[in-house]
Amino acid sequence: MCRVYWLTGLSGAGKTTIGRLLCERLRAAGETAALLDGDELRQVFGGDLGYTEADRRKSAMRNARLCALLARQGITVVCCTISMFDSVRAWNRENIPGYFEVYVKVSMETLRRRDQKGLYSGGRDVAGIDFPLEMPKAPDLVLENDGQRTPEEQVNLLQSTIGGQP
Repeated sequence: MCRVYWLTGLSGAGKTTIGRLLCERLRAAGETAALLDGDELRQVFGGDLGYTEADRRKSAMRNARLCALLARQGITVVCCTISMFDSVRAWNRENIPGYFEVYVKVSMETLRRRDQKGLYSGGRDVAGIDFPLEMPKAPDLVLENDGQRTPEEQVNLLQSTIGGQP
């Protein structure tokens, strides 16, 4: 069965790093798998949306609908996105068979220390800092990613949670 692994969390939480490793493992196990990253998806869709709440909601629904489309065509999807709206995650649960939500949770202290994109040093519209997010209330799995586990160990935990089945 095709799954959609929806990795959500704040910017810099490690969603794409974990997602990329998961996708590599899925492919190595013979799955047809696609990795979708929120930043790349914005460009793929033409970069026509800004960062207002309405634009972010529209972007999130584009991502969700693309995941559903790919899954219906027999492709396992690993989607790494901030996904800040409960309504989008609820839509996913209702409309995507095999939906599996992973919240990659990181402390603000760790995010500020990592700050790979320079987002947490100020001056931008940063989700979770400059405006509130609707954090996942009932994800299928929470991965605490403050550095206690390597990305490989995080993927091991994810795969063991789903019974070792990619």
